[in-house]
Amino acid sequence: MSGRIRNHRMASKVVEADEAARLIPAGANVGMSGFTGAGYPKEVPGALAKRLAEANASGDPMRVSLWTGASTAPELDGALAEADGIELRLPYQSDPVSREKINSGAMDYTDIHLSHVAQRVWQGFLGPLDVAVVEISGITEDGRLIPSSSVGNNKTWIDQADRVILEVNSWQSEQLEGMHDIYYGTALPPHRNPIPLTEPGDRIGVPHLECPPEKVVAVVETESPDRNTVFKEPDEVSRMIAGHVLDFLGSEVRHGRLPQDLLPLQSGVGNVANAVLAGLGDGPFHELTAYTEVIQDGMLDLIDSGTLRTVSATAFSLSPAAVERFNNNAADYRERILLRPQEISNHPEVVRRLGCLAMNGIVEADIYGNINSTHMMGSRVQNGIGGSGDFARNAYTSIFVTPSTAKSGAISTIVPMVSHVDHTEHDVDVLVTEQGAADLRGLAPRQRARKIIEHCAHPDFRPALRDYYERSLAGSHGGHTPHLLDESLSWHVKYLREGTMRA
Repeated sequence: MSGRIRNHRMASKVVEADEAARLIPAGANVGMSGFTGAGYPKEVPGALAKRLAEANASGDPMRVSLWTGASTAPELDGALAEADGIELRLPYQSDPVSREKINSGAMDYTDIHLSHVAQRVWQGFLGPLDVAVVEISGITEDGRLIPSSSVGNNKTWIDQADRVILEVNSWQSEQLEGMHDIYYGTALPPHRNPIPLTEPGDRIGVPHLECPPEKVVAVVETESPDRNTVFKEPDEVSRMIAGHVLDFLGSEVRHGRLPQDLLPLQSGVGNVANAVLAGLGDGPFHELTAYTEVIQDGMLDLIDSGTLRTVSATAFSLSPAAVERFNNNAADYRERILLRPQEISNHPEVVRRLGCLAMNGIVEADIYGNINSTHMMGSRVQNGIGGSGDFARNAYTSIFVTPSTAKSGAISTIVPMVSHVDHTEHDVDVLVTEQGAADLRGLAPRQRARKIIEHCAHPDFRPALRDYYERSLAGSHGGHTPHLLDESLSWHVKYLREGTMRA
C-alpha cells in the first residue's frame, strides 16, 4: 500500500480515519469527492457519521454541510444522513435516506446545474469551504495527486478548501494515471478566456491534481471498491425506445443534418440510456465520439467493439462486471478515455461548440414539451437536475426519453401539465417513448401537443389527453398554449388520492 504514496512528506501525514474525521469541525462546509458512486472517500465519511451520531445522541447536536460532484454511495450520503448529520446537501443526490430527510424538511437541499457549482464556490455564494475530503489513487514523488475513478469538483475543492484530507485508495487501478485531464485555465469574469477544446479527445490540461502540501492535514489509506451500478438487461420497453432513437438519428443522417459518424454523444445515467447505447452498438454508426458526464457499461461496450473511438467524461458508473473488465484493461482504455473536472465536462459553451447529441431521462413531460426531471407529484424531490440542463440547453439536438407509463401503468408520463418544470419546452427538441418519437423542432405549441399525444402517449391515456386538449382549445382561455387551469394538474391529484391516473 505504501507504494501508492511516493512522497515522503505526504507519507508522514498518514493517520486512521477516526483521527482524520476529528479534524472536521461542527458546522463546517465539507467538499467531498464522488460522482455517481465512483471516486468517493470510503473511510472518513463513516468515521465522521459515527462522530456526528454520538454528538447528536448526547444532546450536543453536530451537523455539517455536504458538497460533492454528484451522487455518491450509502457509505457517504446514507451514513451521514442516517446520523442526522447533514445541514445542507448540494448539488445532486440519489440516496433514499437523504431523499426522505430532504422531503421531510429535516435536511436542506440545493439543486444546482452541475456546471454551475465550481463557479458558485469560487464566487463565495455558498460560503467558505472549510474542509475537502478527496479520494485519489496515488501521490507522485513530487507530491502531485493522481485522481481516481471520478474527478467531479475535486479541483475546486482542493483549491478552495482551508484544509484537505486525502484518501489514497489502492483498489483503484494504478493504470488510471494519465487518463485524467485537469484544466487549470478557468477564471471568473471579466478575466475568462475561451476553453481551447474543439474535439472530445483534446488534452488541454495536466494528468494530476495539484495541492500545496501545507494544506493537507491528513492522509488515510484505503482499499475499498466503488459502489457500482447494477444495470438491468434492457427490457422490451427500453429496446423499443432505443429503436426509435436510432431511427431518428438515422433519419437525421439521411437528411444531411448529421454526419455518418454523428456528433459527440451525451447520455444520462440509467437503464433506458444504457439500452440506447447498446442499440448504437448494433446500429450502422461507426467511429463515434462522446462528450458526456458519465461512462456507463454501454459506452465501455462501444469502445470494446470499436464503435466508439473517444470518450470524454468526469466519472464512471459501471456494473461490477464492467469494473473488473476496466481494471484489467485500464492501460488500453487510457488511450480512448479522458476524465475531466465537471466544470469542463459539462461546460455549456463547450457543449454547444462541439454540437453534442444529448439524451436524458425524465420523470414526466406535458403535451407542450415541458419536462420534469426531478420531482414526484410536484413536491417530492427524487434526485436532482444533475447535468441534464447543461446539455439540453446547449446541445445540437436535445432528446428526452421515458417509458410512456410508470407504476405498472397507473401513471402516465405524458400529462396535461407537468407538476414541476426543470426543462422548458424551448430546450426540448425530441421526445421519445416506446410508443414513438415526436420531433418538436420548429413546431408551435398546438402542433407540439398533437404530435406528443399521438406519437408518445400510451394508448390507454391517449383519449383522455385528446379530450383535455380539445376542451382546452374550445375554452374561453384557449390562447397560444391552451390549458384548463382547474384541470391541468388533476391527473396528479387523482393519483395522490386514488393511486392511479386512469379514469
